[in-house]
Amino acid sequence: MDEKHILARARRGDLAAFEELVRQNEKRVYAVALRSCGSPEDAADITQEVFLRAWRSIESFRGDSGFTTWLFRITANLCVDFARRKTAQPPVQSLEGEDEAGRPVADPAPTPEEQLENSELGRELAAALDAVSEEHRRIVLLRDVSGLSYTEIAEALEISEGTVKSRLSRARIALRTILQKRGNLLAPASSNDTKGGGDA
Repeated sequence: MDEKHILARARRGDLAAFEELVRQNEKRVYAVALRSCGSPEDAADITQEVFLRAWRSIESFRGDSGFTTWLFRITANLCVDFARRKTAQPPVQSLEGEDEAGRPVADPAPTPEEQLENSELGRELAAALDAVSEEHRRIVLLRDVSGLSYTEIAEALEISEGTVKSRLSRARIALRTILQKRGNLLAPASSNDTKGGGDA
């Protein structure tokens, strides 16, 4: 049975049909979430939340775009939420000083001074992100924090890859300007691959 018929059944509340849609898409959703957060546990949580939200709103899905595109948009939104929280939170220093065998281990966590600096930079970046448009904020979070490809972002936002690149370039310039005005020289790294065509 093709996706269209399975989707029609799922929209009527057929849980077995929706579970088939989950089976068809969960690996890709998980892969995107893992690329975004870097943690298998967090990726699993994001994946679970994606399908929970999809199930709750499946009846309102109008089919203007493909189900996979709609599902990927939910995934991207959750990745943005996760990235925003990660940007705003300073790293947590581990309190563990010994390994399982009781031997002292080198502490890879930042020193208190580094942790303070990182938290300050995180707050500066979070404040700068809040100052740009939602359009630019989403592009930066999806690309520079979540690490999604241009193709994945284009699919999630339903725009061309050229538009993704041009918006990202302008968003980075806007962030750099805001950070410099705030007295912070930290700026998102620019990349030659953002050059190219596309309409914002």
